[in-house]
Amino acid sequence: MDVGFIGLGNMGAAMARNLIKAGHRVTAYNRNRDKAAELAKEGALVADRPADAARTGVAITMLANDDALSAVTEGPEGILAGLPADGILVSMSTVSLAVTRRLARAATDAGKVFIAAPVFGRPDAAEAAKLFIPVAGPAAAVAKIEPLLAAMGQKTVPFGDDPVHAAAVKISGNFMLQSAIESLAEALALVRKHGVDPAGYLDFMTSTLFTAPLYKGYGGAIVTQRYEPAGFALPLALKDTKLALAAADEAGVPLPLADLIRDRFLIGLSRGWENLDMAALGKVAAENAGLDG
Repeated sequence: MDVGFIGLGNMGAAMARNLIKAGHRVTAYNRNRDKAAELAKEGALVADRPADAARTGVAITMLANDDALSAVTEGPEGILAGLPADGILVSMSTVSLAVTRRLARAATDAGKVFIAAPVFGRPDAAEAAKLFIPVAGPAAAVAKIEPLLAAMGQKTVPFGDDPVHAAAVKISGNFMLQSAIESLAEALALVRKHGVDPAGYLDFMTSTLFTAPLYKGYGGAIVTQRYEPAGFALPLALKDTKLALAAADEAGVPLPLADLIRDRFLIGLSRGWENLDMAALGKVAAENAGLDG
């Protein structure tokens, strides 16, 4: 299948590479052209503008935030201008409900299709094509892009016709993930303060009550104080917390844990930790307890 791919950061480059490996013909665009040139060595074509990448008929975006997605989607050089009639825009990054709703409407008004398919997984999962993907949009269009999603992820789950539903699943899922990391951070600080070996404690807890990979992976990073290189840096994590709070405000849903986690990320950033992974919630909890982070 011919597909345009816009956004070649740590996640996007790996995802586009897997599309090429699966035999799809990728036309890549990135604001920093050097990243697109790297992908060209593996068989991708390089587009000069987002609109050029979208002329393939299907355009996938993997971008940092609302502003970045809007910038490549709208305007005379944007994706919607380049997509042919009935072309499909697939947004795979974590963006707000508001921008998802607005761009879905803009796509419909332009005779195009918008699908939200944000991914769960870190760069290593993207590299291994092991992402989990909630997807929402018109059923026929979702079926058409299923081979593309299958090339990038290990499981895709549909959530209906409204793209906002997939965006809500992603935002709420990230909130759950951050809540788990915060609880790990606080629990590890507590047992350390009482002289318990944190590695032994983590091994016990993750082999009994909390066997999910999330607890093992993030717990291990906290125990070993392995916060760099960041798979998902604090500024991006804070962005996701703010998305959860915005979604909660829109629906009148209290999220007191999200308020707490936002403040924890702000503490880390105030200490100059913008290059640290969000596992650095463990460093915040440790230092707050008077421990070496």
